[in-house]
Amino acid sequence: MNLTDPILVLGAGESGVGSALLAKSLGARAFVSDAGEGKGPGVAELKAAGIAHEIGGHQPDGWQDTTVVIKSPGIPDNAPVVQTCRNQGREVISEIEYASRVHKALGHTTPVVAVTGANGKTTTTSMIDHMLRHEGWDTDCVGNIGTSWARRLSERVARNEGAAEATVIEVSSFQLDGTRTFRPNVGVLLNITPDHLDRYGYEMANYAASKWRITASQTETDHLIYNADCEWTQRMLDQRGTSAQLLPVSAERTLDEVMRDGHGGGLDPQDNSQFILQHFNSFSMTIQKLAVQGKHNLFNSMAASMSGRVLDLRKEGIRESLQSFEGVEHRLEFVQEVNGITFINDSKATNVNSVWYALECANAPVIWIAGGIDKGNDYSTLLPLVRDKVKHLICMGKNNAKLHAAFDDLVESSWDVSSAEEAVAKAYELGMPGETALLSPACASFDLFGSYEQRGRAFKAAVRQL
Repeated sequence: MNLTDPILVLGAGESGVGSALLAKSLGARAFVSDAGEGKGPGVAELKAAGIAHEIGGHQPDGWQDTTVVIKSPGIPDNAPVVQTCRNQGREVISEIEYASRVHKALGHTTPVVAVTGANGKTTTTSMIDHMLRHEGWDTDCVGNIGTSWARRLSERVARNEGAAEATVIEVSSFQLDGTRTFRPNVGVLLNITPDHLDRYGYEMANYAASKWRITASQTETDHLIYNADCEWTQRMLDQRGTSAQLLPVSAERTLDEVMRDGHGGGLDPQDNSQFILQHFNSFSMTIQKLAVQGKHNLFNSMAASMSGRVLDLRKEGIRESLQSFEGVEHRLEFVQEVNGITFINDSKATNVNSVWYALECANAPVIWIAGGIDKGNDYSTLLPLVRDKVKHLICMGKNNAKLHAAFDDLVESSWDVSSAEEAVAKAYELGMPGETALLSPACASFDLFGSYEQRGRAFKAAVRQL
């Protein structure tokens, strides 16, 4: 595609508005079609920018001729509007793919680091960005983490700035589904565990194939950092392969057990209080010095460190940044201790595996606040942890039947609430000094909240009002 080719955008969310703004900055025509009522900030921004758009439903008969369609990640591939576009001969891609093509067409050659996985994406992306900024790099941290890559590129084009020294992107499976040529210099695949199965026909193979697209266009000069202990990642590696240089990492096994072609990361065979990375030369760090603790964060730190080594960052700079990293809002975030009860906000835990990590970290009896929109969850892996660690279950959602069926027999009591304020009040009523009230929903937020961020902030506000 040429930079000035017109585009059609489906959805006026962050990715859609960002794509339209990027097209405008390049002198290209954009038209945005949104099925909503236009009450969000996106439509107001389109109006302010003078970008043509429609709301209240998609009207294909009125669309001008365009060959490229940028689809919001929230719109499924099998949606009628997507099928219509394809039947009309239009190419349907994601904002990540569009921004990637523009990045390349502008002649940008600075490294792109992309992070995906069912869990840990935001934390690891933030760690890598923090690491690069610590070393003085001008970086763009974009994607599923918040600001779209297209928006950030549009700002650089509008200001006549060159490329960022590095672009760090958090990419979801929904964003990867629409990629064709997206090629990160460093791909980081943290794990492939069940999530969004309702979107993928309840087939793990479909979801895994989506995640594997992160390496589909990589070449032998690129690197793929991956979880050596993830069964589905290994299955995809065996079945589909990759041209990228492989850098396996394990937070469970020693370096000797996981190293591949002389490269990899694992625990120190002589001292499991530290980990070692091997990529051309050795890097090691004491685990207790990491700013964020827990087995899942150990792996995230190792994956981020390996990214730093690939980009040839100073070893001491990597250590310093991992010691100063402050964590991510809504992910095992300490809120407050009230009369001896510790309140933890883990609203970002929207799948079972994330909750598993949260409960696995718990060292005190837990009052677990869960619930929302179930995404095809299988709760069986949580049963032993709930039996051992959870004292009370508070279900915050419109349909809690599946949670009750799975866990009521394992806890002292279970309760239904319909707001964050009710959940916090009930947790405070049930809690005893030394116990932990943990918001870790295992579900999407959209029955009661607009996003997991809104859910987490409502929880924190309620705690602070106790």
